[in-house]
Amino acid sequence: MTRTASRLIRSLLAISATLVLVWTWGCKKAEAPATDTAATSVTETTAQPAMAETAQYSVTFTRLWTDQTFPFEYPEAGVLTGPHFSGLIGATHGDGYAIFKEGTLPTPGLEKLSEEGKHSPLDQEIKDAIAAGKAGALFETGPIRDAAKTETVTFMVSSKFPMVSAVAMIAPSPDWFAGVADVNLMEGGQWVSSKSVDLAAYDSGGDDGTTYKADDMDNNPKKPTTTASAAHFVVNGNRPPVGRLVFTKMQ
Repeated sequence: MTRTASRLIRSLLAISATLVLVWTWGCKKAEAPATDTAATSVTETTAQPAMAETAQYSVTFTRLWTDQTFPFEYPEAGVLTGPHFSGLIGATHGDGYAIFKEGTLPTPGLEKLSEEGKHSPLDQEIKDAIAAGKAGALFETGPIRDAAKTETVTFMVSSKFPMVSAVAMIAPSPDWFAGVADVNLMEGGQWVSSKSVDLAAYDSGGDDGTTYKADDMDNNPKKPTTTASAAHFVVNGNRPPVGRLVFTKMQ
């Protein structure tokens, strides 16, 4: 074999090897998965936990009405007739129910509560509202005779009945009571962890007496319930709260 032929054969072998390498690289590239050169953006959102349909709360009832906070004609001490609050009575409800409302006549139950401190027949009025689907639950506490002590009770609320109203007699008095209406325990679609609300003094409209121990002056027809305007609840031109409720969500 001539030297020229040998060189030709070596050149052909080199070309063949190069072609094999090119073919092999092309096959591997074709098998590789295609990638998108465009940037991929992933947005993570944190969903707010779903609200439970029901929740349990405790409510602590505190008396702020004392001889120090409301000195005008404050009643003298006594075992049975001395100054005290009757037991608190309340209900959970929605927009269609009210234990009391300013500008409307008192129910027989509210009048009895405000004049004698008795929960009956107001408790039955609340039970009737529950049976009619207008309220969710009834709750009650004992009276507060010692202003240094409190009363606590637990109750359930629901998404249908997330509001609370409650009343207690200011005793002795003609028909005055401490009350709060339409306290909503649901805010922003969630149950509040705690809420403090003040109790104002009201005149139920069932008696025309104007002092703590006035003689019975039952009126007929009844008058609308109003914020108590008696001087006994005005201090330096203001009407301070006579009580307080603190609601705490149970875990």
